[in-house]
Amino acid sequence: MPDRPPSTRSLDLPTIGDLAATLHFAPEQGHIWLAGRRMVLVHARVMGDVRREVANAVGYDRARAIFTRQGYEAGAMDAEVAARLRKGDSVFDAFSIGPQLHALEGVVLVEPLAFEVDVEKGHFLAEYRWRHSSECSAHVDAFGVGHLPGGWGQIGYASGFASVYLGRPIVYRETECVAMGHENCRIIGKPAEAWADAEQDLRYMRSEQLTAMADVPRPPAAARRALTPAKADRHRIVGASSGFNVAFDMLRCVADTDAVVLFHGETGVGKEMFARNLQVLGRRGGEAFVAVNCAAIPENLIESELFGVEKGAFTGATASRPGRFERADKGTLFLDEIACLSLAAQATLLRALQEGEIERVGDSRSRSVDVRLVAATNIDLRAAVAAGTFRADLFYRLNVFPLRIPPLRDRRADIPLLIEHFLDIYRTRHGRQVTGFDEQALSAMLSYDWPGNVRELENIIERGVILGRDDEPLRLHHLFTSGEKLGEQRFQLSADGRVRALGENEPGAARAGAVGALLDAGVALAEVETAMLRQALVRAGGNRSAAARRVGLSRAQFNYRLAQGGGGADD
Repeated sequence: MPDRPPSTRSLDLPTIGDLAATLHFAPEQGHIWLAGRRMVLVHARVMGDVRREVANAVGYDRARAIFTRQGYEAGAMDAEVAARLRKGDSVFDAFSIGPQLHALEGVVLVEPLAFEVDVEKGHFLAEYRWRHSSECSAHVDAFGVGHLPGGWGQIGYASGFASVYLGRPIVYRETECVAMGHENCRIIGKPAEAWADAEQDLRYMRSEQLTAMADVPRPPAAARRALTPAKADRHRIVGASSGFNVAFDMLRCVADTDAVVLFHGETGVGKEMFARNLQVLGRRGGEAFVAVNCAAIPENLIESELFGVEKGAFTGATASRPGRFERADKGTLFLDEIACLSLAAQATLLRALQEGEIERVGDSRSRSVDVRLVAATNIDLRAAVAAGTFRADLFYRLNVFPLRIPPLRDRRADIPLLIEHFLDIYRTRHGRQVTGFDEQALSAMLSYDWPGNVRELENIIERGVILGRDDEPLRLHHLFTSGEKLGEQRFQLSADGRVRALGENEPGAARAGAVGALLDAGVALAEVETAMLRQALVRAGGNRSAAARRVGLSRAQFNYRLAQGGGGADD
């Protein structure tokens, strides 16, 4: 549902009590917890010193990108907290967790000036004033007052929080800043497409060549025409999380070489997409990219598939044909699931790599090939070597530049960008006009563990586009229709300061004793409920939304039950 526009609703932030209650100090363990996440205290003055040193080491623009990405990742993590702690509240109240967490963390005091959101239609406009920004003050200490804003990490935080919470790329900008001589800072946030030049901001939140597929030379025109626009766009890799950026930066480092790259990662993380971008970024970008799924080729055919076959080499070989090595000559050969090769096939492959020559099956001469080899695996090859199922010499030949791609559950900040990316692709491919996702669907996608990683996310988005209705958002029942288990992954602090899963039983003796005492006293269930609701309201300082969360109800349910018990109408 759309949130009320600023002209008709109060922009007073909700009480911060529910968040403050999650702040816990455990000095005997060296821990600080806030909203179920471990935190650290940092000297504010150090921020300026570190910023100056980073800028001196890598340059001002690169330093800005580093701090912005760090903020984006923090904002993305806190958006998950918002989806848990204020589920069922208005979008504004839940969204306010970001600014309020920043205040609790001592970063900045945030005052809302305007807030308009319609999740289903994709409309979003927010404006805030920042007071007492620790980052901007540190920036002034490091660089003085200038013509550029200094809230790099805070802008990244706001963009990451909004992007993850709303499930689409949101860009914030500082229009005023103390680092520019203003009394306070002011920021405006809108969807990326609503800014005329959002790419200037997005480049600070992701690797410099994130959209490399669009920025580097393409294969010849004939090859480009063979790809439909949807297919070409599908080969872009998308992300902004720290895990993604680490992997992509490593990819850029090795792209312009001929070194063998070995991708590690779970099934579905996008190893082939990374491999395709590796080629495009490198010196072989205009040459062939040949992909082989080693698990899909029978053992008795692997040699002919890789190296080719001469006419008459065996029954059925009615014509000579080149193998994958020859077809990839001057380009890139990608061997996926390489651990599935038999020991005999591994030996044949090793010889081809060492000699740079191959022989077709049934042929009597060798052929030189110039191929860059890229391999991928979803198992631990060192363990396979120890178990005797993978050749040690081949492993060391392949393990020149290992590159791990983290699973999607470890880079949830990428989910909003990915779902927007796949939604655009499949709306175009299937000719559908779905408008986006409702709040429940977005919450489920952000909390789901994604065991199938990016591939599973892509499939679920396509499924939703097919099942959804034009001019309506995708809902939960359009997406998760194949037995996926949706756990909420909610956490809270117990009375003794432990972080525990929501619903996890506390030590039961005291609770059982209290229930027994009520039964012995002959207290009716309705009396217990009314007393519990009233006490929750008292402890929440009269805030009904916070009281409702405390007893596991929505605000509407809380008001109804309290009124039924004689607790009065809604305030």
